[in-house]
Amino acid sequence: MSRRYRCTACGNLTRFDVVTTRTTREFHHYSVGGDLEVEDTQVLAESVDEVSCRWCGSGGNVVELTDDADVEA
Repeated sequence: MSRRYRCTACGNLTRFDVVTTRTTREFHHYSVGGDLEVEDTQVLAESVDEVSCRWCGSGGNVVELTDDADVEA
């Protein structure tokens, strides 16, 4: 799922630092030479731990947008 954010302090809609924790199940395929290729990744759980504005550095003023109408407001 894609998330969109807005900084209410400076109006930024495009640049954010996002800290996310994910639990995944992956199929690891090693070649005979020992090179790893991850062929399948399933996200089992995901949580956004922190979002801060890259422009002004604010973390407390960042809100998640709920639909396209929020972007135009």
